[in-house]
Amino acid sequence: MTSAHSGALRPVTLITGAAGGIGRALARLLASDHDLILSGRTSGPLDTLCGELGATPLLLDLTRPDTFEAAVAGLGRVTNVVHNAGVVDLGPVGTQAYDVWTHTLTVNTVAPAELTRLLLPGLRAAQGTVVFVNSGAGLRANAGWASYAASKHALRALADALRDEEAPHGVRVTSVYPGRTATEMQRRVRTQEGADYQPEVFIQPETVAATIAFVLNAPRDASLTDVTVRPGPRA
Repeated sequence: MTSAHSGALRPVTLITGAAGGIGRALARLLASDHDLILSGRTSGPLDTLCGELGATPLLLDLTRPDTFEAAVAGLGRVTNVVHNAGVVDLGPVGTQAYDVWTHTLTVNTVAPAELTRLLLPGLRAAQGTVVFVNSGAGLRANAGWASYAASKHALRALADALRDEEAPHGVRVTSVYPGRTATEMQRRVRTQEGADYQPEVFIQPETVAATIAFVLNAPRDASLTDVTVRPGPRA
């Protein structure tokens, strides 16, 4: 694959939610030709992964976007940002209290907006790429998914507006909409749905990671604005 940054410094890619699932798969996929900043809420698994890949750890509490400015102050050059972290709590509108809505919208929408704002000067200088890992719920809301779908619809709006605003600065913005993916989040969702978790019937995180890597490394004459990843046909 031809890198968007061939002949230049190695891209520096920041990934949120990097300790598991899609984030961890993406970090391992990019480690050979990207310098990585891997973000998570706690150390432990994050430090282990950073040690394995030679990456820089970044602790961020996505429920506290007001703490981000101090946390990222010493990061230096950042070429790409992949907003991968997220939370989901299922429940009907009639029973979900405001604290669930506030938590979900803060982590899934407000935190990516604030982190992007803080990193935009560097992204503009590098003519980098911002990837928002969205969801099928960002395209359609089903019963019981209102708070999560609302946060993901808002994330799509954030991406669409940012794309138009930053195009003059050479920053590319992509929304990726994976279907159900075999991650620990999906295991929790299936528990909330009262259903079995069968990872083999879902998209594998490595598949979504490969899609994101393609977006990041795409030649500069292409901008992939919206990419939907659905489960493949089964015999």
